[in-house]
Amino acid sequence: MRETAFTPPTWLDPDGKALSCVEKIKVLDENIEEIRQLAQDALEDAILMGGDEAQFRTVMTDLVAALENPYAKA
Repeated sequence: MRETAFTPPTWLDPDGKALSCVEKIKVLDENIEEIRQLAQDALEDAILMGGDEAQFRTVMTDLVAALENPYAKA
């Protein structure tokens, strides 16, 4: 199976400035790659089990939208 290339973004701080700490960028890149691979595997499972691809993508979008920032200022 051919995988589409994914290039991690330039990670930004809340002010829109690029992060410069190499270790932070490495962790964020690794995390996003793990999430991408898990999501790819889940998509393939859904399709192989007869699920609707469009619905799966909607569910994934909704899942991301529902994530909560535990550090948000009250």
